[in-house]
Amino acid sequence: MTTAPQPADRPEPLWSPGEGRVARAQVTRFHRWAAEQHGAPAPVPGDPAASYAALHRWSVTELERFWQAVTEWCDVRFSSPYERVLADPAMPGAVWFPGATLNYAEHALRTAEDPARAHEPALLHTDETHDPRPVTWAELRAQVGSLAAELRRLGVRPGDRVSAYLPNVPHAVVALLATAAVGGVWTSCAPDFGARSVLDRFQQVEPVVLFAVDGYHYGGKRHERADTVTELRAGLPTVRAVVHIPLLGTPAPEGALEWDALTSGTVEPVFEQVPFDHPLWVLYSSGTTGLPKAIVQSQGGILVEHVKQLALHCDLGPGDRFFWYTSTGWMMWNFLVSGLLVGSTVVLYDGSPGHPDTAAQWRVAERTGATLFGTSAAYVMACRKAEVHPGRDFDLSRVRCVATTGSPLPPDGFRWLHDEVAADMWIASVSGGTDVCSCFAGAVPTLPVHIGELQAPCLGTDLQAWDAHGEPVVDEVGELIVAAPMPSMPVRFWNDPDGSRYRDSYFEMFPGVWRHGDWITLTSRGSVVIHGRSDSTLNRQGVRMGSSDIYEAVERLPEIRESLVIGVERPDGGYWMPLFVHLAPGATLDEELLGRIKRTIREQLSPRHVPDEVIEVTGIPHTLTGKRIEVPVKRLLQGTPLEKAVNPGSVDNVELLHFYEKLGRERA
Repeated sequence: MTTAPQPADRPEPLWSPGEGRVARAQVTRFHRWAAEQHGAPAPVPGDPAASYAALHRWSVTELERFWQAVTEWCDVRFSSPYERVLADPAMPGAVWFPGATLNYAEHALRTAEDPARAHEPALLHTDETHDPRPVTWAELRAQVGSLAAELRRLGVRPGDRVSAYLPNVPHAVVALLATAAVGGVWTSCAPDFGARSVLDRFQQVEPVVLFAVDGYHYGGKRHERADTVTELRAGLPTVRAVVHIPLLGTPAPEGALEWDALTSGTVEPVFEQVPFDHPLWVLYSSGTTGLPKAIVQSQGGILVEHVKQLALHCDLGPGDRFFWYTSTGWMMWNFLVSGLLVGSTVVLYDGSPGHPDTAAQWRVAERTGATLFGTSAAYVMACRKAEVHPGRDFDLSRVRCVATTGSPLPPDGFRWLHDEVAADMWIASVSGGTDVCSCFAGAVPTLPVHIGELQAPCLGTDLQAWDAHGEPVVDEVGELIVAAPMPSMPVRFWNDPDGSRYRDSYFEMFPGVWRHGDWITLTSRGSVVIHGRSDSTLNRQGVRMGSSDIYEAVERLPEIRESLVIGVERPDGGYWMPLFVHLAPGATLDEELLGRIKRTIREQLSPRHVPDEVIEVTGIPHTLTGKRIEVPVKRLLQGTPLEKAVNPGSVDNVELLHFYEKLGRERA
C-alpha cells in the first residue's frame, strides 16, 4: 500500500478550467438553480472549489432535496408520482422513490421524439476499419419498438431475464433497450469469455432469451463462436428463444431466430411502467471465492444516478459524442449506453484497443468527433511507452475531456496526456465500481486537475476514508467508505434470498456503511487519491474476476496440484498478475504445460486474465482453516515485510511465505 504524500497547501494544478468553461458547465447552472429552488447553499463568487465543496456537502447531508433536484433538473419522467424521495436510508436496503413508476428505455429514446434531432446519429458504430456508421435516433427507436414487440410475443414478461453474448455493437444496445422496454432484466457477457465463464454467470439468473453472435473480429483476426454458443444453449435449459446475430455472415443454426426478422417491423415502442426499484440488469463482480456475484441494479436507481453522472460530472448533453473503450462484459458499457439518457451520441467501438497500432483509440476519437474520450489508465501508459503522439498525429480538437478508469492513472499518465494530447485538456481520472455501476469520485468540470489525483468525490456520494477503527481520516490512507446510500447501489444479489452475501460483500467490516475494498486518501484540498484494491479480487483493465475462476480452470489440468493467482498494482500504473503453481508429482513446467495453462484460461475464462508469468512453487500457503492466503501474499509481492503482511500464527506453513517475500523484494 502506498502512503500518499502530505499535500502542500496550494500545489500547482496541471490544468484549471477557464472562467467561461466554469460558467457554461451544467453543474454550475444546476448549482445556481438548486440554490434558488431547493435550498442548496449559494455558489461562492469567483471560487469554483469552495462552491463545489459547499454543493457536495449539501448533496450528502440533504439527500432527499438533492436527489429531488436531480430528477427535476434532468427531467426524469415519473408516470406515477413518488411518495417521498428516500423512505428508508438504512444500508443495505435503502428505499428510494416508493410509489414511483418509470421506464429506463423510454428516457434513453426520448430524443427521438424531437423532430429536429430524430435523424441525427444516436449511435456511431465503428470497428477495426475505423470507419464510423451511424444509427439515427429514429432508426434506434424503430428497432427497439419492433424487437420489444417480438420479445413480448415470445412470452417475455416483466422480471424475465434476457441474456446476450455480444460484442460492443448496435445490436447489443437495441437488445438492452428492448429488454428494458418490456420490463425484462438484461445481462451480458463479451464473446471473448469462454463458455464456462459465461455459464457461471448466466446459469445463476436463468434467462429465457439468448442473443448471440456467430463470432467477431479482433486484432485483425476472425474469431468464430458457433461452438461456444452451442455449449451455452446446452447449458441454459431455461432459454426458450435464441436470436442469431451473424456478424461473420453465417446462417442461423437450427431453431434460432434471425435478428433482422425481429427488428424490421414498424411498431411504436410500448414502455412498461415499472416501480423505481424494478430490476434493470444484472452485472457480475467476482470475489475471491465461489461463483461471481450477480448484482441486481434497478431501473430507477440507474436512471437517476447516470443522469447525475453524465450531465453534472461528465458535462454531457445534446451535441456531444461520448466514446469509451469498453466491452459488454464491463460495467462501463452499461454506463456508455446511458449517454443516450442525456441526448448524446454514443460511440461504439468493436475491436482491439491496439489494432492496427497502439494509436487505434485516438484514431477512433478523431474519426467519430468524440467530445469525451474514455479509456483505461493501462492504455494511456501503453501509448506513453510506445511513444504515440496523439495531439500531433490526429485532429482531436473536439475532445474536451480525456477520462480514464479501470485502475488509478499514475502521475506519468497525467503528464503524458497534458504534454502529448493537449495542454488545455480536462483529464478526468475516475473511480467507482461494477457494484454501483457508477463513480464514487472523479470528473468535475469546474475544478482544477492535480497530478495523480481524482478531482473530488461525486455529488450525492458521501465518500470517506476510514482507518481500521472506523474513524474518518484526511490526508491518510484508509478504506473507501460510502457513509450514505446511493440510488444505484444493488437492490439485491441474485440467488441471495436472505441477503447474507450482499451484506458480507460490503457491510461486514463496518456495519451500516458501504466498504468498497479500495485504499484511498481524501486530501485536505478535497481531492481523492486511489491506491488500489484492499482485497484480492483480480482487476485487469477494469474487468474483475475472482481468483476461484482461475483455480477452477487451471486445476482441472492433471499436472497442477494447486495454484495461487495474485493481481498486483504497480507504482508505475502497471498490473502484474503472476500464477503460482504447485505441480503434481512427476510433472514438469515445460513449454507444453505452460501453453496449456494459458490456453485453458484464455478459452475457458477470458484472454484478459491470462497470467503475466507462471511460476512453480513448492507449496501454496493456507490459513489454519485451509483457505488459500491471497491478500498477505499480494502485500508481500508489493514489498511489505513478512512480519507486517501476515500473522505467522494464522498460517499452516509460514516457511512457504519467505519465497513470496524474497520475490517481492526482487521485483520492487
